[in-house]
Amino acid sequence: MIQRVRAAAPCRVDLSGGTLDIWPLGLLHPGACTVNVAVDLPMEVELRPGGRSYRVALGDVVVEAESLAELSRNPATALVAMVAGYYELPPAEIAVRSSSPLGAGLGASSALAIALIAACEEATGVERSGTRASVQLARDLEAQLMGLPTGIQDHYPAVVGGALRIDHLAGGECVTSLDVDLECLGRHLRLVFTGQSHVSARNNWEIVRRRLDGEEEMCEVLGSIARLAQQMADSLVAGDPEQVGKLMSEEWQLRRRLSPVASTPVIENLLEVAVASGAWGGRACGAGGGGCVAVICPESAAEAVERHLGAAGGTLLRAVPTSTGLRVESG
Repeated sequence: MIQRVRAAAPCRVDLSGGTLDIWPLGLLHPGACTVNVAVDLPMEVELRPGGRSYRVALGDVVVEAESLAELSRNPATALVAMVAGYYELPPAEIAVRSSSPLGAGLGASSALAIALIAACEEATGVERSGTRASVQLARDLEAQLMGLPTGIQDHYPAVVGGALRIDHLAGGECVTSLDVDLECLGRHLRLVFTGQSHVSARNNWEIVRRRLDGEEEMCEVLGSIARLAQQMADSLVAGDPEQVGKLMSEEWQLRRRLSPVASTPVIENLLEVAVASGAWGGRACGAGGGGCVAVICPESAAEAVERHLGAAGGTLLRAVPTSTGLRVESG
């Protein structure tokens, strides 16, 4: 057993086409894709095998359990227990550090799953999984944990970093790293936490159920989102941040129709303030209902956008796009 392993995986900002990554929704809309970008808000894991119990440190909170079964009964450590159990990890100390606020809608739990898988494989000497295999395993373990279907868009940025286009095809997704000037995109991107935790899995399941039931509005809205996601990928590669912002706003108006709990007064106020301050557009991250709001603005308006969003109650997160994906160190 390796005595210490560190793994870190970045969170992501979803730009367009979210929810379509939950099987089989993307297959029902030809050409459907999901577009996102990794940001330098990592989920970090430090694993030290040894001892007689499992000791998990989540920031300042420490949970100790004699067995993985006991560890799994605590919601805060259930994902850690699920991944550790898959690899039959012996008693260990596991420290988890998050750069993302709880419930921010930035795919933190999926990034954590990716980091945990890599750390467990490194610590136990298991051959490292390839990108798709680790993504599928993380997705499946999360689905088992929640008892609900989950997507794959959060996991790929956590592994490979950068701006991605994920096409949803029969036989499996096709992931393309987009040729995007991440530094330029970062100068236009502002990420603000609403202070409210977002909703995700159960909200998404309701959308899946209604689409599989063939509800006309759901079919129409998801089809429109699929088309916008293709435009988003093209606009990113073209280096057109203004169009990126406008497409984010356009999709947000569609996404509000998917679920009555997607938006909140806080989200709408922050988006209105951002646009009034000069932003081109934006949207709530993830499934909405809280979490973060991402906006795209001209560099000349960035200071005013930040100031007014802060005055409106938002908490600015200093995060920029990153090409760095999963990192693993041992020794």
